[in-house]
Amino acid sequence: MPLGSSLLRPRWWLVAGAAAVLLAGCSSGGDPAPPKKTTTTTTAAPTTTTTTSTVPVAYCPLTGSPVPGGGQIPQRPALAVKITNYVAGRPQTGLNKADIVFEEPVEGGITRFAAVFQCQGAPAVGPVRSARNIDIGILGQFGKPLLAHVGGINPVIANIDASPITNVDLGANASLIQHPSGRVAPYDTYTSTTAIWAAYPTNTTPPAPVFTYSATPPAGGGPVSTVSIPFSPNSTVVWKYDTQLHAFQRYYGSKPDTLSTGAQNTAANVVVQFVQITYGPWLENETGGLEVQANLYQDASGSALVFRSGQEIPGTWSRSTLGQPTKFVTTAGAPITLQPGQTWVELVPTTVKVTANP
Repeated sequence: MPLGSSLLRPRWWLVAGAAAVLLAGCSSGGDPAPPKKTTTTTTAAPTTTTTTSTVPVAYCPLTGSPVPGGGQIPQRPALAVKITNYVAGRPQTGLNKADIVFEEPVEGGITRFAAVFQCQGAPAVGPVRSARNIDIGILGQFGKPLLAHVGGINPVIANIDASPITNVDLGANASLIQHPSGRVAPYDTYTSTTAIWAAYPTNTTPPAPVFTYSATPPAGGGPVSTVSIPFSPNSTVVWKYDTQLHAFQRYYGSKPDTLSTGAQNTAANVVVQFVQITYGPWLENETGGLEVQANLYQDASGSALVFRSGQEIPGTWSRSTLGQPTKFVTTAGAPITLQPGQTWVELVPTTVKVTANP
């Protein structure tokens, strides 16, 4: 704190003593001594200047939350990892570190995850499984993302290679693979986000935001406590809102959906995007399952339900090009903002009935 200068105050008892001496000299009858020059010294106290600078807060582009640790946005692309959701492949690892998790339908009525990382990473992610054609529509909105997977049928791989997505096939990159103990094939292939980003050092462009965020929910919503999405008997997904966590917790029926660490999957936002599903023309597996297809970006649109802050906001979604983010608006046409934090996007076939309870 700056301090002002101060003067050394004269000691008045010294002045009085000096006067007495002068008077004594006059009474002896001699000429008075000439007056002595008095020098007053001004001493300034040391000055301390404190400068306070404010560093702007950086926000993660895919969560709307401050960058962990107060740093800057990592200069790296979005990284999607394909993760199984087959019963035998559970529990998964690393989903809680993803910025956005997409749950997509695949053959046989089961689902698979495309977990998108950018602001945070995970030392282990998996089990990693194969790519699907629908991944192109999901990931095209993230600029030039990386897609980590284990193989895929030839038409799908050809389409990925022809898109802006970087094809990271772990089957051709053994150095990126982990095999944790206690897991058996085909659910024993894991990877590390750090290792994948390090393998592509020239891709340093973060993605643009695909959602807008606000602490205040948009108008037109109503209270919700549970959301049920019956993808199939093996994937009856239930989200329950926890008023203390201010987040939705994920279940399969009444059983908590937990990770390998024992932590339960949670999300600040659950976006239900209804999509028109078709099958074929390619065989996806040896049992005759056909490739699941969905138009997510070629002048595509549909209905949507957005769950955030304990509210359900009905609306619609639309997207015209591969590189354009999906737009979500209320029934009144206003943009639907999300709560800052992790988002799960549920790509739900239009034939599946979603039930939300207040």
